[in-house]
Amino acid sequence: MDTLTKAIAKFKGGVKVPHNKNTAEFESVFMEPPKLVTIPMQQHIGGICKPTVKKGDVVTVGQVIADSEAFVSAPIHASVSGKVKGIKPILLANGQTCDAIHIASDGLPVDFPEPSPIEIHSKEDLLKAARESGIVGIGGAGFPMHVKLNVSEEAPIDTLVINGAECEPFITSDYRESLEYPDRIIAGMQAVMKHLNIAHGVVGIESNKPKGLRRLRDHLNELADLDPTIDVMEIPSLYPQGAEKMLVYATTGRKIPPGKLPSEVGCLIMNISTISLLQRYIEIGMPLTHKRITVDGNIAQPKNVVVPVGTPIGDVIKFCGGLIDEPSKIILGGPMMGIAQFSTELPITKQTNAITILSKAQRLPEESPCIRCGRCVEACPMSLLPVQIERCTRNNDVAGLQKLNVSACMECGCCAFVCPAGRRLVQSMKRAKQLEREAAK
Repeated sequence: MDTLTKAIAKFKGGVKVPHNKNTAEFESVFMEPPKLVTIPMQQHIGGICKPTVKKGDVVTVGQVIADSEAFVSAPIHASVSGKVKGIKPILLANGQTCDAIHIASDGLPVDFPEPSPIEIHSKEDLLKAARESGIVGIGGAGFPMHVKLNVSEEAPIDTLVINGAECEPFITSDYRESLEYPDRIIAGMQAVMKHLNIAHGVVGIESNKPKGLRRLRDHLNELADLDPTIDVMEIPSLYPQGAEKMLVYATTGRKIPPGKLPSEVGCLIMNISTISLLQRYIEIGMPLTHKRITVDGNIAQPKNVVVPVGTPIGDVIKFCGGLIDEPSKIILGGPMMGIAQFSTELPITKQTNAITILSKAQRLPEESPCIRCGRCVEACPMSLLPVQIERCTRNNDVAGLQKLNVSACMECGCCAFVCPAGRRLVQSMKRAKQLEREAAK
């Protein structure tokens, strides 16, 4: 049976970005525990966790060290064994401050306990396991997985969409998941579909990853009881194909209305590595303590490396041979939507999927006046008018921003990417949405 299908629809706008998938064929390698991990209490959207340990406590890998009573939250687990050195605030990459647990590693290799499979017999069992795993959306904003899986019966879901697009330049961590653990991906889909009563599943992978497409297809074909409800779909290699509106449109042909969620059109979206980690938790009972990240760019030894959550950026860079020369930017994530860092002492979090290091030759050009070429309008996948939004932002014109529907912007960076004048349009979008939020208070 051929389970490889083509995209149903193509979205408007978008850009062709350089792939730079230099680490695509680099198998994942494990990094030894650093001397110190710094684990922030805010690693997901929702309630900030509170420490359940104190200074001087000895912890082991996988032990719960922080939690929250808020529904939209996820527990945090120790990523190394060792002693709690202290609990004190740190400044996060997004400029916010929160407490963090600092654990001095005992230097021992990560010693996972004997597998302790989690029995799943119902939706309630699945939701409980999803929460106890500590898994959040690991490539984006960090939405707790158990909240996403808690679908309402009033809005029935008929399609599980797995995001394997990985359209950002450089990043290959999800691609490696499709090559290294296709069995976990498919098994995780089957578990979610069974217990949430979802009839159809589809994995969307961009056409520039033929090995990933073929690996998943072959695994489906190898199953003793071939699952006809799951498809592997080749979608166009066009940025930002991995955004939820674009992905749903490509894989189902359905359009998510402005301001609505995928559930409005009967879809549940999960990242390909997230669904795999859920299945790993079901199989062995080990929560989210480590992350595979792609390290590429101005680095001596690009790698796909599995690191303990809380590892300082600088330690990861050192593990990858160090910088080639002075960088212009060190970015958590990819160059299109990642966040530039102010310090290499900041930690890897649950959401981190890459460290991208740009050289001075890749520095952004100086800004010059807008030439009214309209390229930003053509590139915007949300049909916005970036140059007009920029003008309203400069003038603090909140009413104008609301008319221009700036809240629909997903900050993908297409507008800035195509701008010949080097306008910092994404920054204008971020500021515009901040003005709207301030005005609403």
